[in-house]
Amino acid sequence: MNGISRRTFGGLLMAGLAATRVNAQGQVVLRVADQVGEQRARLEAAGLLDDLPYRIEWSVYPAAVNLHEALKADAADIGMSADSPAVSAIAGGSKVRLAAVFSNGGLGSSILVPKGSGIETLADLRGKTISPTTRGSVAHYLVLGALKKAGVDPSEVKLAFLTPADASAAFQSGSIDAWGTWGVYKARSVGVLGARELFDGAGVNTGNIVYAVTEKTLADPAKVAAIADFVGRIDRSYDWARANREDFLTFYEGFSKQDRATVEPLYPEQSGYRRKPVDDAFVATLQNVHDTWVGAGVLTGQLNLADYVYRDLPVTVTNG
Repeated sequence: MNGISRRTFGGLLMAGLAATRVNAQGQVVLRVADQVGEQRARLEAAGLLDDLPYRIEWSVYPAAVNLHEALKADAADIGMSADSPAVSAIAGGSKVRLAAVFSNGGLGSSILVPKGSGIETLADLRGKTISPTTRGSVAHYLVLGALKKAGVDPSEVKLAFLTPADASAAFQSGSIDAWGTWGVYKARSVGVLGARELFDGAGVNTGNIVYAVTEKTLADPAKVAAIADFVGRIDRSYDWARANREDFLTFYEGFSKQDRATVEPLYPEQSGYRRKPVDDAFVATLQNVHDTWVGAGVLTGQLNLADYVYRDLPVTVTNG
């Protein structure tokens, strides 16, 4: 992948204007699907939305499954999720390709148990009710991997698939014994409910987040240029988080509505994302995710994930 300067980006953008959706001011309109509004909030905190050469139409979704439904319905051009729900969406017929990937090394999703729970090990989950949040989510992938790690067959537990909001309510009421969740949902459960992290996903989570782009969008040169710039800004927002720890934590306190003591332990996972190449090694991780889903009976059939990546997204640079 070749880096492109801001000047070159402008040329690419103008070259594609005639073929793409523009607003009354002649700007490209990029429709971005955002989980819980976190991407927009982080970019704003880092000051990275102040000089956009295109306009973003944001839409917010509570979980990856809803975001991918929007992409499938052509209600958005691009959306970010963990790799496991993206693979599920592709297997379900979504006409998207994965154009960018970031990784924090495997942090993020966790299995929580309520305050005072007698569950101390993964093996103690046998016979319990666990919500992996939505079917096909990153937390579902985590729960399956955790059970395998503990030698517990999925048939030995009850899996309760719930929306994030319903899972949170069930966790609070005690109607589930454990909850596979992530990000702000995890922060709030630990902060408000005193939940305890039973398993941090080490050795199971890939730590990958991916940017899925519709095939229709990828056929539009101006939108591809806008996406290259947008993903570059995402990359810079993580640079900002690592270089400005206190500013990031102040932002995340406000975003998650939790105190500093609650959000501070989340700093390594939230700031640790680094952009990785869309290459054969990435394809291999996607294939492994798919094969894991098939082995668990979540998906059926064969899929060559190499056919669902986009390797040609230009990498923007901040100078030149």
